[in-house]
Amino acid sequence: MFPNLKKWAFFYISPDFSPQTHTTRQTNADESCTFITVGFDPSVKHDGSILEVAKTLYHEGVQTIEICGGFGPEWVVRISDALEHKIPVGSVMYGPEWRAALLDIMKP
Repeated sequence: MFPNLKKWAFFYISPDFSPQTHTTRQTNADESCTFITVGFDPSVKHDGSILEVAKTLYHEGVQTIEICGGFGPEWVVRISDALEHKIPVGSVMYGPEWRAALLDIMKP
């Protein structure tokens, strides 16, 4: 269905997760596409290590990165800038009907 998509990544936030121990790689049956998920602790938004992970994956051939809405829109820009806008970077967004419920779940 998407013959040009060979490797892509999704970054998400979860308490006490780290790229070192919460990175998974899944490949489809004919090994033509790899999906990489990378978990980060919410504190990553303060130390910027997400940018280093994004750069590493880009150099490994990742063609696009999608990030969890918990990062916020500023991280789409920060990652895009760090990668010099060489690949698409996007994010998951929730409609207004779910924002209050999501914020309740994500309270520190």
